[in-house]
Amino acid sequence: MSKKNKTIEVNGTEITVFVNKEQDFISLTDIAKSKESESRAADIIKNWIRNRGTIEFIGTWEKLYNPDFKVVEFDHFKMNAGLPSFVLSPSSWIEKTNAIGIVVKKGKYGGTYAHKDIAFEFCSAINATFKLFLIKEFQRLKEAEQKQLGWTAKRELAKINYRIHTDAIKENLIPKHLSKQQISFVYANEADILNMALFGKTAKQWRDENPDKKGNIRDYANISQLVCLANLENLNAVFINDGMTQAERLIKLNQIAISQMQILLQEPGSNLLSEPNSN
Repeated sequence: MSKKNKTIEVNGTEITVFVNKEQDFISLTDIAKSKESESRAADIIKNWIRNRGTIEFIGTWEKLYNPDFKVVEFDHFKMNAGLPSFVLSPSSWIEKTNAIGIVVKKGKYGGTYAHKDIAFEFCSAINATFKLFLIKEFQRLKEAEQKQLGWTAKRELAKINYRIHTDAIKENLIPKHLSKQQISFVYANEADILNMALFGKTAKQWRDENPDKKGNIRDYANISQLVCLANLENLNAVFINDGMTQAERLIKLNQIAISQMQILLQEPGSNLLSEPNSN
């Protein structure tokens, strides 16, 4: 089980969400607390799971998504559901049927959890209004995760060709006698060649124009610009190895950047590219 638990607040109640085998599981225990006290949460879940309609729903879910589900045991539970003597707990359901849609956790975030499909069904049974708010907050959580994923992808994409680029600089542009400070200047200078080719300005020029922003010019690039930047890094390494001068490389890279961005650019209002100044 993943240890990365997250919480969402739904009408003043904290609901824990965790990822198990790349699937979102929501705490039924926390949902039950929204209706009754914490001490009653387990009873609410037991009363819900012993219902015939519930057993049919979670059993059908398991047959759809769980190839190891024990259908014979499921049929046995379904046949006895509704009898006064019939009792069922989440743990018994899991143990007898080899179910994966419901899990029971111990420890700090202990309680009964269910796959989001089942959790929403549970919520419908005990508090339909609360379910609407739960879905809304859960969707907000997933949107935030997608934004974070996009940010991470953007940062990783910018690093794709970094090693190739810096190795080419090291092998071709840095004499052995330079100091560490001078070497750093060469790297920064070459990075600004790419900035000029793509953004039309150096990192310093961008910082001077945006004193209130944190990070650097590349942190504010869109995904299309970062795709282009990764390509430019690779091409600049090739041009360096071919012995092209910095001025020649800048002109060539800018032409390539313009051509690629015309293909990649989809977002209106993104940075416009222009030919770099010759002086």
